[in-house]
Amino acid sequence: MTNDKIPTTTAVLALRREGVAFIPRLYRYEEHGGTAVAARELGVEEHRVIKTLVMEDDVGKPFIILMHGDKEVSTKNLARILGVKSVKPCDPKTVERHTGYRVGGTSPFGTRKPLPVYMEETIAGLPRIYINAGGRGILAEMSPADLIRVLKPGLVQAAI
Repeated sequence: MTNDKIPTTTAVLALRREGVAFIPRLYRYEEHGGTAVAARELGVEEHRVIKTLVMEDDVGKPFIILMHGDKEVSTKNLARILGVKSVKPCDPKTVERHTGYRVGGTSPFGTRKPLPVYMEETIAGLPRIYINAGGRGILAEMSPADLIRVLKPGLVQAAI
């Protein structure tokens, strides 16, 4: 794949600015297909495809939680870990307002507003991850160490 075929998203620009060694992985996006479609199209384990979820706490403070594609977030456990009454996913318009990205193309890199980032701690132990690069149908293959270096996420145990 040549560089001129890589979409220049805000996330791709942020990754380059931070000196992250990543491989763009393009695939045919399917509406509501999620990480299962990305994993199938790229021929990788869904566990290594990382979801970028935008949530908010009980007072409406937004944050990002990064989760394995084949897992869900226990909002009850996450609220307890964060010391808040409750957390819930943001609706698509709110996600776009906070991040600048459409649902299905949300990346934790290059968000419109700086948001706190939390990550399921077992992601750190994977050799390589595939995470959204700022558009529908484009993931960045990278080392979780680079993600941790750039985003400095809080590590949590909220997977179910």
